[in-house]
Amino acid sequence: MKKKTKKKWLYFLIGMALLIYFFYFQNNSIVTSEYTISSDKLPQNFNEYKIVQLSDLHSKSFGNDQSDLVKKVKKLEPDLILFTGDLIDSERYDEKPSLILMERLVQVAPVYYVTGNHEWWSGKFNTLEDKLKNIGVQLLRNTAQEITIGTDKIQIIGIDDPSNVEETYVERAKTEENITNSIEEIEGEDNFQILLSHRPEMFSLYSEYGFDVVFSGHAHGGQFRIPFVGGLIAPDQGLFPQYTSGKYKSDNTTIIVNRGLGNSIIPIRVFNRPEIVVVTLSSVK
Repeated sequence: MKKKTKKKWLYFLIGMALLIYFFYFQNNSIVTSEYTISSDKLPQNFNEYKIVQLSDLHSKSFGNDQSDLVKKVKKLEPDLILFTGDLIDSERYDEKPSLILMERLVQVAPVYYVTGNHEWWSGKFNTLEDKLKNIGVQLLRNTAQEITIGTDKIQIIGIDDPSNVEETYVERAKTEENITNSIEEIEGEDNFQILLSHRPEMFSLYSEYGFDVVFSGHAHGGQFRIPFVGGLIAPDQGLFPQYTSGKYKSDNTTIIVNRGLGNSIIPIRVFNRPEIVVVTLSSVK
């Protein structure tokens, strides 16, 4: 009897160790996802232009001074780095890991950033904004900028997350207002246009404005991914959400939904490792 009991305890301990390792691996081992977006609107000088997208860090650390994450980004040799919101977490506010990451990323490539809901929920975004600007991060707050190579240019537009409004039912209207404010001074509507917006569930609205590519996050990959099915639950999309991970297309607009790096309310990911997205632009002219 004693031998059987010892064996049971041994199997139990091995099982627990494997389970702990599985969850650690799922939440800390970063995966890189690569996509190509082709367009006849893309100028020739931007052919093979490489964009790295990060999202939803929620103040998580990957190695000392974010060394693991930064090393992976550097290896990709990006021309541009985009961060699509929730750099910090409002429930356990700690800006240090987030600022360290941004300090190191701006040394790799130009960094463009838009807010997520957690920046607004924290109530501390004003001071965080100043620190990001001092680091050298380009904040897009319902604004647009041009990126040029030689005589060619593309446009990058970024909008605030609408969670800074008091009533949730007006969030779509606020998002549309942010879009119209950001593009009202744009010249040359035929230019290739990139939109940064934290929320993927408003994809139908983004496609109405004809953006060529949209970068979003927020959905955390559905938190728990079921093989051959997809994500289980996502903020503002509920159960079995439509937009959780990867590349989606509507009319002439493509959206890339990043699964994110950290966690917030639900602390564990399953079959949903932290993600770096790499998009290579291709000119079909």
